[in-house]
Amino acid sequence: MRNLFIAIVASTAAAVLIPSSTNTWAQAPIERQTPPQVTPIKLTLEQRHVIKELIKDSKIANAPADIHLAVGAKVPESVKAQPMPEEIGAKVSQVKSHLVFLQGMQVVIVDPKDKTVVDVID
Repeated sequence: MRNLFIAIVASTAAAVLIPSSTNTWAQAPIERQTPPQVTPIKLTLEQRHVIKELIKDSKIANAPADIHLAVGAKVPESVKAQPMPEEIGAKVSQVKSHLVFLQGMQVVIVDPKDKTVVDVID
């Protein structure tokens, strides 16, 4: 009986202490790239509407349609984002210091510090 107990303890210890391909802790850690932390702008529907309406009257550059931009994406150097028009900044203070450009019918708001998209208004 004692020999059976020793055999069980020894095999259990070997299974726990000796790394094998089935033990997940023995495998190399997987490096994951985390997306950059983007602080989105919290705009109400009314503020989004105001921006969209006022931007129509501004001479804002239009980016090529083949560039896919979503919140968190870096704006390519080829896209020239402009300072937010003063009239919009006066009515929607959250975007006063941001950059803006159009892409088709969408208004793209950009963080000037790191040139990432913080909002897209359809």
